[in-house]
Amino acid sequence: MRVPFNRWLPTTAFAALPAGVVLAFLAIVGALSFWAALAAWLAIAIGCAILLHRHVGQFLSVRAALEGLMGRAPPADPPASPDPFELVQSTRRLAHDWRRKDEIILRLARENESILDSLPDAILVLDRDRLIRRANKAAERLLGANLAGREFAAVLRHPRLLEAVGTVAKGGTSRDVEIELAGRVTVNLRAHVEAVHRPVGDESWILLSLHDQTAIKRTEQMRADFVANASHELRTPLSALLGFIETLVAGAGEDAATRQRFLGIMGDQAARMSRLVNDLLSLSRIEMREHTAPTDAVELGAVVGGVADALQFRARDRNIALQLHIAADLPRVAGDAEELTQVVQNLVDNAIKYARPGTDVTISVTADKGSEVAIAVADKGEGIPRQHLPRLTERFYRIDAARSRELGGTGLGLAIVKHVVNRHRGRLDVASTLGAGSVFTVSLPSIPADKNRAEARSPDETTPPT
Repeated sequence: MRVPFNRWLPTTAFAALPAGVVLAFLAIVGALSFWAALAAWLAIAIGCAILLHRHVGQFLSVRAALEGLMGRAPPADPPASPDPFELVQSTRRLAHDWRRKDEIILRLARENESILDSLPDAILVLDRDRLIRRANKAAERLLGANLAGREFAAVLRHPRLLEAVGTVAKGGTSRDVEIELAGRVTVNLRAHVEAVHRPVGDESWILLSLHDQTAIKRTEQMRADFVANASHELRTPLSALLGFIETLVAGAGEDAATRQRFLGIMGDQAARMSRLVNDLLSLSRIEMREHTAPTDAVELGAVVGGVADALQFRARDRNIALQLHIAADLPRVAGDAEELTQVVQNLVDNAIKYARPGTDVTISVTADKGSEVAIAVADKGEGIPRQHLPRLTERFYRIDAARSRELGGTGLGLAIVKHVVNRHRGRLDVASTLGAGSVFTVSLPSIPADKNRAEARSPDETTPPT
């Protein structure tokens, strides 16, 4: 920076002043002549001027650069005296501004991290070497912790996904692929691969998002299985009905014995279709209301007792004895009496079907410290193999399909039980031992004791006098 004459000349005189005072003193005492002292002072002043002319320009350039770094325009007219304190103040202001801007950058980075971690989809950012630069929490939950710095191919090795990443890395357009990750639980993912141009430098990174659509795929599969099973279950008795009707129309109805036998079979098949349709309608109604918990106060002891009375004759037909144990002073539960009756009826009916003739089916109703009421239905049948237990409540799932149809089952009874229990915010537990039998337990939350007492008061206590 070129320093103007009127800027550095006063500063030079000021810098040479101490030397001039010393030389003047020496001239006064006679140690130097006046002209020698003057010549010496001029030489010193010229030397100071040369040094100041060189360094003051550098000093002002530094200050202007500091002001520029702070985002301020350099002054049009530099001050008359290049005060070193101004440089110190500019440096302090620069440090303060840098700290403030650094805090803003850190805050923005934290906000970006928080937003990225809040996304439900797994997000990965890859560089051109396929190294993972960033990964949000959803990605770590899906693929494991400490993903940053690892090779993408070592974390998620899937041919179609690696091909899509390679294509985008070479300048291709964004890609969408569906992949399936095998494991204890199969996970279905939809991957979107996109190139991201960085604002600094000419290197492009790759943004990879993984959307978990396992639930959607399972729902689609369940719907397909449901339609296939329902149509199969309806088609079989319908085909039998049509066949017997055609046979009777063709002339077999003239034989009274044959006609009676055919009509009996047709009645059984029609009843089977009726049970299936009723169960389908019932399941549909329960699923539509599953998100809304019932609020009526229900006495489970009365419900279980009514079901036991209704199924006594069916149990006797199979030489099964129903044993009923209902605890005293049971708290009531918030529920739907009709749906809970269906739950108990399905469980007891299944126990009667699969219990060995000559054994007992025990129905117990107990309270757990006033917080839950449990209904346990135990049979002494053949038991259920362990691998079948997790799937018992699936629609149309049967351990022995032929035996189930022979006994009149639709394959929907336990599915109905599961959805009713879910609606009542309860739980269903199954315990079974091969050769010894099974126990199905439904636990339902009870109404608090104080509310039970309030609702159990007599009309005379609750109705104001007239």
